[in-house]
Amino acid sequence: MIKGKFTKFLLASTLFTGILAGCSAGGSSTSGGSSEDVIKIGVNFELSGPVASYGQSNAKGVELAVEEINEAGGIDGKKIELVKVDNKSEASEATNAAIKLTSQDKVTAIIGASTSGNTVAQAQIANDTKTVLLTPSGTSPNVTVNEDGSVNEFVFRTSFIDPFQGTVAANFAAGELKAKNAAIFADNASDYAKGLAASFKETFEAAGGKIVAEESYVAKDTDFRSTLTRIKSENPDFIFIPGYYEEVGLIVKQAREMGITVPLMGGDGWDSPKLVELAGAEALNNTFITNHYSAEDPDETIQNFVKTFKEKNDGAAPDAFNGLGYDSVYLLKDAIERAGSTDSTKIKDALADTKNLRLVTGEVTIDENHHPIKTTTVLEYKDGKTVFKTKVNP
Repeated sequence: MIKGKFTKFLLASTLFTGILAGCSAGGSSTSGGSSEDVIKIGVNFELSGPVASYGQSNAKGVELAVEEINEAGGIDGKKIELVKVDNKSEASEATNAAIKLTSQDKVTAIIGASTSGNTVAQAQIANDTKTVLLTPSGTSPNVTVNEDGSVNEFVFRTSFIDPFQGTVAANFAAGELKAKNAAIFADNASDYAKGLAASFKETFEAAGGKIVAEESYVAKDTDFRSTLTRIKSENPDFIFIPGYYEEVGLIVKQAREMGITVPLMGGDGWDSPKLVELAGAEALNNTFITNHYSAEDPDETIQNFVKTFKEKNDGAAPDAFNGLGYDSVYLLKDAIERAGSTDSTKIKDALADTKNLRLVTGEVTIDENHHPIKTTTVLEYKDGKTVFKTKVNP
């Protein structure tokens, strides 16, 4: 659900092209990021600034995983040493941090950023210095795949991509809810929402469903009644509403006021306490979202993670960003172990070959675009709270 900052990335890339030439590994296949006893991993997160909550949550997950791995003896006998940098929620700062981590600290890999735009800002550096870059939560497809369709060779992600949520939602609607006729009501100004809507439509129709209405709104709209009236007249038995909580909260509220009682569903853009304030707890009943993880999932792996995290964080339950940060370290650990080396090119190849790796936020297989194909969690709103509903495979 993370919005991109590609313009800033382009500016940053231009500014630092000359610097990159100086700090590149010079064609070497390693970044020189390890000594005999230590594997250095850079952490480039939004620890301050407007989206600091994402970076701070990711960082807590990373730190917990590293603590566990080091206490268990490290990776092939080597302890992990984190080198943390605050990118201040800015693409230019993320670029500066990546340059420092690769040229000065000579890390084996970088985990971060939390957002798509701040990760894209590092992609060129990762490729040029042959340093693995792994974002826990950057969900834009453009993080790993360029506009010309080429794949950023050294860039990977732990989270699913935005359109993937539409696929999962369609499978859930057709499979779990037995929906036959669906309407789509999407934010037409958001690439995130349009991506989810397109993948939902394709998958739902492939499953034998019919799209009876396709409507749109734009961010900052507040009155959705006329559009909801058109949707209601088509008698859908499911409505997919990809968007962010600011507008979705009002849409849900007004839909219920108009007597629309069918299941409503969206993606992780709904996931905010503000949604409940806007929609009302009762109106949110019989609504669903796709998300990365649920602390209420009874899965043993997840509950072990939840228990350990709570013990380290004064009883606070881990959120999805905590889980994705935690998983990123274990995804990297698995690749280093299979590579049998801290050589960045070998780690990159091992990451690309990841198959059926069980992590907290799902079982991961990396596809040809460096996107994880993974089981996704569906949450249901009940009386204003999200509860674990089920998991849906792609």
